[in-house]
Amino acid sequence: MGDWLADFGLFLAQLLSLVVIVGLAVAVLAKLRGETGSDSRLKLEELNRGHAARRRRLRLAATEPGARKRLVKAFRREDKKRDKAGKTEKGEQGQGRPTVWLLDFHGDIRASGTGRFAEEISAVIAAAEPGDEVVVRLESAGGLVHAYGLAAAELDRLREAGLATTVCVDKVAASGGYLMACGADSVRAAPLAVLGSIGVVAQVPNVHRLLKRHDIDVEVLTAGRYKRTLTVLGENTDEGREKFLDDLETTHELFKRHVAKRRPALDIESIATGEIWYGSEALDKGLVDALGTSEAYLVERMREARVIRVRLERPRRFAERLGVAVSAGVERALLRGAEVLDASRWWQR
Repeated sequence: MGDWLADFGLFLAQLLSLVVIVGLAVAVLAKLRGETGSDSRLKLEELNRGHAARRRRLRLAATEPGARKRLVKAFRREDKKRDKAGKTEKGEQGQGRPTVWLLDFHGDIRASGTGRFAEEISAVIAAAEPGDEVVVRLESAGGLVHAYGLAAAELDRLREAGLATTVCVDKVAASGGYLMACGADSVRAAPLAVLGSIGVVAQVPNVHRLLKRHDIDVEVLTAGRYKRTLTVLGENTDEGREKFLDDLETTHELFKRHVAKRRPALDIESIATGEIWYGSEALDKGLVDALGTSEAYLVERMREARVIRVRLERPRRFAERLGVAVSAGVERALLRGAEVLDASRWWQR
């Protein structure tokens, strides 16, 4: 057993050395190439085409071989008929079918995707026509107040531009996530999606007593009575705690006003308790307008509109691509090692 552990430790040391060497090589190559990055690229994907292509492939697979040629000819006739109808409609009305612009927002605690989301919104507002709709697939459990306040303000721009906006929640839109979602004209949620959590939470660790026990003094110097209400290292006071709680209440009131303004039918006092509700419960309380998944809604809209997914992507630099590849390789190696250990169950022998 001791020899095996020694060999395993040596393997890990060699693996770590390899990662460090590759990282240094990546840094040197990136510096030599003088890479400064490039502008983000806007990628557009018409979901109707992919959906239709999959449907036709399945129909062909389920058709007897002798009848497949006739089915292919029928598909071609459908395409010609649709193209002709589109041209006629465009000629009579000045435009074709309406467009549903699809955006995605997957939020972390810092709402770090807000900048990209804002640029995508700007692009859609510039291109959208009257009658178009914007669908936002939103997934977030919330995070920093100021970060999600900005993200919600960006989403509000769609309504201010006169665009019908629908937010679809498949998994979670809680706290800051719901702060964003409530700004849409319509909110749809999967039956077991998590919504709500209209509240504010803060926690500050304090190690003052531990430091005092070891005769370590910490001086917190401020200019302004409430510049620092609670601290991690210094001694907290009742006055500081009271002020901190007042600030939390103020933030909560702003949160409640934001939601109440955008969904005036809500009984804001009964739902702004910090609780969460699942989709069907949220529908009963008025937090959402309908139940259903984003996929179901998009398929429904495809019957009468073009659904175009809008994504702003920043091309990865060489160093990033190589770093991701190395990271993935190390992760696979470690997972494989864990699988081998689990299969051998050496600790039970």
